[in-house]
Amino acid sequence: MSSAGRALPDVGLVVAARQGDQRALDDVVAASLPLVYNIVGRALRGHADVDDVVQETLVRVIRYLPALNDPAAYRSWLVAITIRQVRDWEQRRRVALNRDAGLDAIHNVPDPASDFAGMTILRLGLTDQRREVAEATRWLDQDDQELLSLWWLEETGEIDRTEVADALGLSPGHVAVRIHRMKEQIQSARGVVRALRARPGCPNLRAVAAEWDGTPSPLWRKRLARHVRDCESCARLGANLLPIDRLLAGLPLLPLPAGLSAHFPSAVPQAASQAAGHHPPGLTAEHAAGQAPTGGVPTDAGGGQSLVDLAVNRPRGLVPSLAAGVVAAVLAITLAVVILPDDPAAPSWAAPPPPAPAPTVFASPSGAPSPSARPSSRAPAAPAVSSARKGVGVWNFGGASQALANSKAGWYYTWGTQHPGVSTPRGVTFVPMIRSAENVTAAELARAKGAGPDLLTFNEPDLPEQANMTVEQALELWPQLMATGSRLGSPAVAWGGPEPQGWLDRFMTGAQARGHRVDFITLHWFGADFATATAVNQLRQYLQAVYQRYRKPIWLTEFALIRFDGGGQQFPSQEQQAAFLTAATAMLGQLSYVQRYAWFGLPATDKDRSGLFSDGAEATLVGRAFQAAR
Repeated sequence: MSSAGRALPDVGLVVAARQGDQRALDDVVAASLPLVYNIVGRALRGHADVDDVVQETLVRVIRYLPALNDPAAYRSWLVAITIRQVRDWEQRRRVALNRDAGLDAIHNVPDPASDFAGMTILRLGLTDQRREVAEATRWLDQDDQELLSLWWLEETGEIDRTEVADALGLSPGHVAVRIHRMKEQIQSARGVVRALRARPGCPNLRAVAAEWDGTPSPLWRKRLARHVRDCESCARLGANLLPIDRLLAGLPLLPLPAGLSAHFPSAVPQAASQAAGHHPPGLTAEHAAGQAPTGGVPTDAGGGQSLVDLAVNRPRGLVPSLAAGVVAAVLAITLAVVILPDDPAAPSWAAPPPPAPAPTVFASPSGAPSPSARPSSRAPAAPAVSSARKGVGVWNFGGASQALANSKAGWYYTWGTQHPGVSTPRGVTFVPMIRSAENVTAAELARAKGAGPDLLTFNEPDLPEQANMTVEQALELWPQLMATGSRLGSPAVAWGGPEPQGWLDRFMTGAQARGHRVDFITLHWFGADFATATAVNQLRQYLQAVYQRYRKPIWLTEFALIRFDGGGQQFPSQEQQAAFLTAATAMLGQLSYVQRYAWFGLPATDKDRSGLFSDGAEATLVGRAFQAAR
């Protein structure tokens, strides 16, 4: 491994800066910035806030450098401060997400131009197996990003293991265990990356990835890696993978954006060599107090702003936007290195709302009066978007097939194993359901097996008017469903999904005890509070609570705003329902464990006022919001 800290200032320069030499301080900050930028960029996964976190880190370096007791420990101190700022950002982001309830998805959206894997490939000119390692890091768990940012720098020789452990606040032994686990995940992802890029490629792998939305994720890494490991042809592709440490050793730091580089001293090493000639003045009162000087930040010799001045006095946004000049190239790389289906991607967030009875699907009592479902002329004409995640519940009505095609849903279901009167549009998937115990017959199971790889099961077994099944009855019939070989969703309870000793909890406990396979959790949710932010937050909390209890992917197969009161139904206005749909689907796109969702439902009638289409061609305001959702 190359010697660590290749670009950082020497001890003499740190001492001079610590004692108040203004030019030395500027040189120290300039020399530190590439390391800070690389740690933050990779830890934040190219989020648009990378520039602000880098700036905040530099401000703290400037403010607290006079209090550094051991100048020789400057690099470890710098790395620890950077990681602290990354953690502070993550905490602020979580608070903001909880506050906004998914209404402002920008909090969690990476900047496409700042994708660190893509930028590493592009700007370091990585090829072959080095490129594959960079691509493989996209498939890691979000919790591993902080560790990844430090481990990458350790492998490339910028920092050492002790500094990694100190920054994370862990023992070297604990760090070694975490790094070993992460490297195994990267190695597994390398095999997936190579298999996906192979041409003509494995047809069985394409079948496994048929429903993948093209976004690398831990869930799909595990799923695709399982195939790669068990498939003879795919496994052969990974036979000559070189060790990761050999591939990364000696790689330089990712260069800074050109706009930012213009603020650096032209030769940091020269500044470092001049450190011995500095004659630092005494510490100011502000330095003694551990604060940035207030009586004027140092300027460079020419009277212009120094990097210290830029960091301390400029508004948030010191680091220029990375979009200019690289976004097209990064997006081109992203498209070239993974197999992208036609549908766009979405990737995280999750104490249940007060239990509310869910609706009966086939026998809906008459609802209370509500505003007309006629589309509003004020609605903006948002473009329709196709997505494999986006689905809808369908029952037959005039124009159903055309409405389904116009909705841009990627999948649909009919609460049965067939779809009479409904034609499946090209590129859309029909998902069968075994709705109740009476449907567990040889003929229905055969139809379900032939309809596709996924199977929805028992619809609201906890309600008398729906499947109306006991937990024991469902467990006894489950082996017949497993025999289809389909990926099985859990029974879809009407409410109380995460409740201890609730219907779903008792079923999942019994299934585990009997060795029954359940591949994903199926949920229904209907909101009685028509305020958008409140409803979205309640839905998010419900999903999170279910995921935390069972740790399985989730399909949300019925959801909308409907208030059930005394056997009747109350609906919000079209504007309220459309606002909820837009905000809720944006929030769902940030939940990595929500694989699919389906709106309730496609037809809009006097009884079904949450519907999307009043006929095959006329979308309601809610329908237009659905068309634009991902």
